[in-house]
Amino acid sequence: MPLPRPVRRRTRVAATATAVLLSLTAAAVPARAATAPAPGAHAAGTTAHPGHLDHKALDKKLAALHTAGMYGSYAAVREGRDEWRGAAGVADIATNRPVGPQMRQRVGSITKAFTSVAVLQQVGAGRIDLDAPIARYLPDLVPGERGRQITVRMLLNHTSGIADYIPGAFPSLLKGSTESIDANRYRHFDPEELVRFGLQAAPTGKPGEKWSYANTNYVIAGMLLQKVTGENPQEYITRNVIRKAGLKHTYFPASARISGPHSKMYESFYGLISPARDYSTYDLSWAGTAGALVATMEDVNDFYRVLLTGKLLAPAELRQMQTTVEAKDEKGDVLMHYGLGIGAIDTVCGRFWGHTGSVWGAETVTYSTPDGKRQMTIGFNRAKYQQVDATGHVKPGPIDAAIGAFQAKAMCDNDAPARPGTKPGPSAPPAAPAPKTLAEQPVPLTQPRALVLPGR
Repeated sequence: MPLPRPVRRRTRVAATATAVLLSLTAAAVPARAATAPAPGAHAAGTTAHPGHLDHKALDKKLAALHTAGMYGSYAAVREGRDEWRGAAGVADIATNRPVGPQMRQRVGSITKAFTSVAVLQQVGAGRIDLDAPIARYLPDLVPGERGRQITVRMLLNHTSGIADYIPGAFPSLLKGSTESIDANRYRHFDPEELVRFGLQAAPTGKPGEKWSYANTNYVIAGMLLQKVTGENPQEYITRNVIRKAGLKHTYFPASARISGPHSKMYESFYGLISPARDYSTYDLSWAGTAGALVATMEDVNDFYRVLLTGKLLAPAELRQMQTTVEAKDEKGDVLMHYGLGIGAIDTVCGRFWGHTGSVWGAETVTYSTPDGKRQMTIGFNRAKYQQVDATGHVKPGPIDAAIGAFQAKAMCDNDAPARPGTKPGPSAPPAAPAPKTLAEQPVPLTQPRALVLPGR
């Protein structure tokens, strides 16, 4: 006897939830076809930009996201001193309150670059050795031979083999239910608890064997910071990274609420939450130094420009941050090159460094050229809006095409087609492509959607 349609949908999502979970906090891994340079295109490390921004075209591309079904989005794009900021859609679907370009956003795993910078500052000061085992600093946290094999570098580039803690923190997702998302709205997680979830799960590989995205790595990095500095890691990052970068609207939230102008954050979880539910008020202790930051799109661009132009790290430490490993999918295809908290992708107009972030109800994507001249950061207030078909595949639609078209214009000044079901043009990666097949992903949230936290 066939299952009722809602039950069949929950069953499909439950069977593949291990993929979705990590898309919340993962690093953005763009679709391969969208990032590979076309024949005769510029090689990685070079740029081919027009030297100015087409403000009217960017307005039009962003408006197309709302027309395609995204509730609201806000973005900031730069080419040298030429800046464009825009917003399209609504911040509250009940009142039609409009979004604005200066709205604060939970930026998820973009936090990882901030945490990595803080750790690398301590490397430069001689207090941390990137290639020392984590057991040297936190002997009781990762016990036994495992702690003696996993290095600080492996944590920062996600080659530690430690699993993600998301399935432990939100166990109902593995059963096709979002009950634990609601149950944990005001729950406080200690870092030690999150790390314990990750260590109790089966390893994703041997230390140093392969790249496997896990938010657990960056919670441990925060604990390492606390050990060597003697202070709260979020306070250390605030003083030595956020303030040093001159950011005005970036902070770790002190409560479940966002301070300053912000949108509601709507989560659909691939159709399991219908209608979409607002999670803008949420205790982000489950993300911590892996993904709890709040920022404006302009602040994220400021951070990456300051970082890439050498104003936060000495040259030696910045080179370490940009030393990458191959991030591969389950088939062995290279998705991107991942450094220490940042990832590199190659497009027809050159190489870009960036990350994506995702928490319940919000997704953010940022990319900058190596010199920090051309930059794009965009945020969305509706997450995991796609549907899952009968075979367990996520179905891309008009929103995905519109996001890809905006990124193509913002990053490479390319007019990619924005037709439903088509891939964005080869000039730039899509902002947050859906997981290929939920059933193919072995670990929840470990397979990033595009550089992303719910984690992704």
